[in-house]
Amino acid sequence: MPTAEAASGARAVLPHVFASGARAARTAASASGTPGPRAVHVAEPAPVPPDASASARAPGAAPGSRTERPAPALLRQALADARSPRVPDLSPYVPERPFPWNGPGLPLSGTGSGAAIDLDRVLRLSLAAPTGTPGRLRPVPSAGALHPVRAHLLLGPGCSLSPGRYAYDPRTHRAHPRGPAPADVPPGALVVLTVAASRTVAHYGHRAWPLLLLDAGHAAAALALAGPPAVGVRVALDADGALLSAAAGLPPAPDWQDVWPGTEPELPLAAAKLYPLGRAGGADGSLSAWAALPRAGAPEPQPGAETSPPRELAAARHLLHHIAEATALPGGTWYPAPRPGAVTDDVLEARRSAPPDGLNHLPGHDALARIVATARTVRPAGPAWTAAVGGATPALYDVSASGSRGLAVRATGDARPTLARWAAHQQWVGTAGAVLLAHGCPEDAPPAAFRSSRLIAGYAVGTAQAHAAALGLRSRPIGSWQQADLGAALGDTPGRDWIVHGLALGGPRPPRAHRSPSAPPP
Repeated sequence: MPTAEAASGARAVLPHVFASGARAARTAASASGTPGPRAVHVAEPAPVPPDASASARAPGAAPGSRTERPAPALLRQALADARSPRVPDLSPYVPERPFPWNGPGLPLSGTGSGAAIDLDRVLRLSLAAPTGTPGRLRPVPSAGALHPVRAHLLLGPGCSLSPGRYAYDPRTHRAHPRGPAPADVPPGALVVLTVAASRTVAHYGHRAWPLLLLDAGHAAAALALAGPPAVGVRVALDADGALLSAAAGLPPAPDWQDVWPGTEPELPLAAAKLYPLGRAGGADGSLSAWAALPRAGAPEPQPGAETSPPRELAAARHLLHHIAEATALPGGTWYPAPRPGAVTDDVLEARRSAPPDGLNHLPGHDALARIVATARTVRPAGPAWTAAVGGATPALYDVSASGSRGLAVRATGDARPTLARWAAHQQWVGTAGAVLLAHGCPEDAPPAAFRSSRLIAGYAVGTAQAHAAALGLRSRPIGSWQQADLGAALGDTPGRDWIVHGLALGGPRPPRAHRSPSAPPP
């Protein structure tokens, strides 16, 4: 992919096996039973040593404060384990349990046909399982198509359902009432997104908890994109977990089994607000008003949910609860969520992750630049973005300093075989036309930074995937990454610049060359 901004001094990323790179390749070959792919100028990341002296917060700081405190030892070790080549243990398949929230399921069109916020449309274009399907392939992507994200609707006036608390069932596309709304609640809908972790942990083991954050980010993006033009949308990816739980009428995760025994805990990670334009109304204040209400609408106990969780499930829940603490700014930071202009309702309804064998055609340079710009600008603070491109002149492309739509060569050579090894040995990644990479999050990042890096990466990739669909590109998110120290691979300080998410992109199949009837056969 030639570009006028190709830097003559770009770093080379030609295949080069260090001793440590060869060792990593042998490890991959042993794990997969097949020869390992070529290492691309990459050394194994150094293991993170235990740090018994690391504290969860700076001296004098409140628990969960947003100060730049180092990551506690438990988080650092769990992160190093999730990034390691250790393969998760095999475990029995965990079927999806019935929707736990009882009570009558109400149609989302409800009584407000002329309401500003049509919940039927918003949720159908974002989180709903398509009618007549098994429920796995939905508009919003999810690791393993397990869909652990649940949505709790906190509705004020102006919605297509009466004000109150509801739990949304994506399989039936119905809302289950869970309690009244506070007095004088502002117009609009607050949606608290939680995750039920058990099935994802059963499938991915110690690698599951970062994937749950990515899934929540994708769900937040799906909701934001589904907001109609006459409705404003804001998203918070850093609100305090305890406040989100209370607003949704849920007990904190550590107390869940004591309050509602025999039910599966849900961990709140993000929130979105849809409101009539000109009536933003302070979403953080709205959360506080909802949190002041009594807890109501308990889920139905289910067989198996009352058993003590396995060690990895307990660890995942503990970590997600811990990194969601944000007592210094409990209401979070609420950012506007614009939709890329090319993304229509038809695009949102039809978008799906492409099969791996449909991604091996090179996307056009202009389309790729637009996708990178979307991922980079959808949130003002988040990971850095790089695109690995194949074709005749493979390279790594970075955002150009000259403008948000420009791309510049960061390094030359084909990084995709190494990306395939890093992406849980998914060999198809090595043949994708391009791979968009979100990277950052040092190994000693504070809990708030780790949470935001994954949530924003999922949110941005979800938005970029919708934009790719609007431009006629096929795509597939890549969530699991091991030993993916991009900075070290490019000669920078190890442990500072890790890949946290990816999006494989493929252009449309090129048209077949027209052959004259008189042309001789090849």
